[in-house]
Amino acid sequence: MRDTHRIEPDAANLGGGPVLAAWERFVQGEDHVPGVRPLVAISWHRCREQYRVDPHLTKAPVAVAKPEHTPEHDAVFAELGFRAAAVAHEVGSLGGIVTVGDATGRILAAWGDHATLARAGDCNLAPWFCWSERAVGTNATGTALEAHGPVSIRGAEHWCRAFHNWVCAGIAVRDVVTGEPIAVLNVSCWRGGLPPAVESWLASAVTMTRYPLKSRARDSGAELVAAYTQARATTGAALAAVDTAGKVVIADDMAGVLLGVPASTPAIDPTLRWNPGLPEFIAAARYAGSQAVHDRDWVGSTQIFAHLADEPTSITFRPVFSSGHLIGSLVLFGVSDGARLPRTEGAAHPRVPPRRLVALRDNRMVLLRLPEVSFAESHGSDVWLSTDQGRLRAASLSLDRLDSDLADVGFLRVHRRYVVNLSRIREIERGLKGELSLVMEGRTNEMVPVSRRNAPAVRRALNI
Repeated sequence: MRDTHRIEPDAANLGGGPVLAAWERFVQGEDHVPGVRPLVAISWHRCREQYRVDPHLTKAPVAVAKPEHTPEHDAVFAELGFRAAAVAHEVGSLGGIVTVGDATGRILAAWGDHATLARAGDCNLAPWFCWSERAVGTNATGTALEAHGPVSIRGAEHWCRAFHNWVCAGIAVRDVVTGEPIAVLNVSCWRGGLPPAVESWLASAVTMTRYPLKSRARDSGAELVAAYTQARATTGAALAAVDTAGKVVIADDMAGVLLGVPASTPAIDPTLRWNPGLPEFIAAARYAGSQAVHDRDWVGSTQIFAHLADEPTSITFRPVFSSGHLIGSLVLFGVSDGARLPRTEGAAHPRVPPRRLVALRDNRMVLLRLPEVSFAESHGSDVWLSTDQGRLRAASLSLDRLDSDLADVGFLRVHRRYVVNLSRIREIERGLKGELSLVMEGRTNEMVPVSRRNAPAVRRALNI
C-alpha cells in the first residue's frame, strides 16, 4: 500500500447523502434502495429479514461461540497475523487499524494507530468481540465472511448507525476444499478514506496464505486415491472416495454411474473435483465428516436417491485420516454398516424444488421462477442469470452454491463457468473435434459451451 495519502473525511467518502437516505428507508421496511451497491443491498436484506439485527446497536457483542480449529487453521491465523503486523505501521500512519478474525467474526488481534484503536474499542472493534453480520449487521469483516473476494463498506452502508463514521475493507480466507471461511482480514479507518491499494493488498495477502492450503489439499487428494485403491482390492461393493465437501475424488464404474461422475478418473486438484449434484449425498458426506472429527472410529450409513435409480440406495461412509487430520471418506454403495445418519427432510425422497431464485435489477430484488431461468454464468466475482426478463445479476455470489441448490431440480453444471436449465436446451451443436455446445431457448438463442470433462454427464442427462 505504498504511495498512498490520507483522504480527509467528507460525506461522499462516508457513503452519506443518497446512501444514508436509502438506509433510513430500508430500516423502516422499504425495499427500493437506489444508489446502493448490490452487495450492500443483499447484506442489508440479510440483516433485516434473516438476522434481525437492531440497526441502532452501538457496540459489537462478546463472541460466545468458540469454534474448533485445525492445525491448518491455526497456521492461517499465524500467517495473517504476520502480514497484518507487517503493514501495521503503514496503516497506522494513515490513521487506520488492521484486524484478524476467525470464521465466526470474532476479532483475534488488532494493530495500527493508537488513537483509532482506542476509538475502535468504544464500539468493541477489538479482540474477543464478534463482528459477524448476524451480530452487528453489514460491515467489512462480517460481510466478507458472507461474500467472495475483497469487500469494502463505507459510512452509511454499515447496517448500524453507530458505525456510519467508519470506512472498512475486508476479505475472508476460505478453505480450498469446502469453500467455508477460516479467517478474515480487515482494514478500518475512522472518518477517513482507505488507501486505493487496500483491496489489492488484501487479495494478495489471502492468495499467499492459501498456497499452503492448496498444496495440502492436493496431497490429501492423492492420499484419498491411495486409500480408494487399497480398499478396492478388498471389497466387491461399488466404491468412491470423496473429500470433506462431498465432492468426488475418484469412483469406480458403478459408483460413477450412481453419482453421475466419470469413472476411474482421479481428480486430485481440489478445483477440479467432481460435483455429484446430489444435495442429500453431499449433506451426508459433510455430516459423516463432522462425526469423524470427534470419533476416529466412526462409521455411518444412510440411503439416498442416486442418479438413474428408482429406489433409494444404501451407502456407508468410512472416514479417511492423514496425520490425524480428516481428509475425506470412502463411500461403499449397497452396504449399510455402522451408525444410522439422522434422517433429514426428504433424505430418501425426491427433493422439493426451490420456488424462486433471487436476482438484482437496478438495486431491486427480482424473484424468478425456475422455468424463467435459461442458464447461470460465472463472470469474475459475480454470477449472472440469463432469464426471460433479460440478463440479471444473481444474489448468489457462488456458482458452486447455485449448482448445489439446483442440481436436483433440472439444472446441470456443463462447464466450470455455466449451469444450464436442461428444459431450456433447444439444440445441441457438435464441433469439428467433437466438442459440444448447447443452443438455449430464448429470444437470442444463446450458446453455452460444454467442457470435455462434463460432456459425459450432459449426454446422460439428455440421453444422447
